[in-house]
Amino acid sequence: MSGSPAAAKPILANAENRYEVTRSDLPLSCPMPGMALWNSHPKVYLPVVQDGGESVCPYCGAHYVLRD
Repeated sequence: MSGSPAAAKPILANAENRYEVTRSDLPLSCPMPGMALWNSHPKVYLPVVQDGGESVCPYCGAHYVLRD
């Protein structure tokens, strides 16, 4: 029996130092939708486009890079 897409494992919040994102992820927030929130910080929106394609979360230091 195969698992359903809804049963997919959530992305672990604050588990990586660098995340590649695309324009479909905009508006960009940390933690991102789909991340496990139980061990995370308050949601903050990051202006990755205005920051030249790279933003750093002020809470956890995660580095987001916009991939076109």
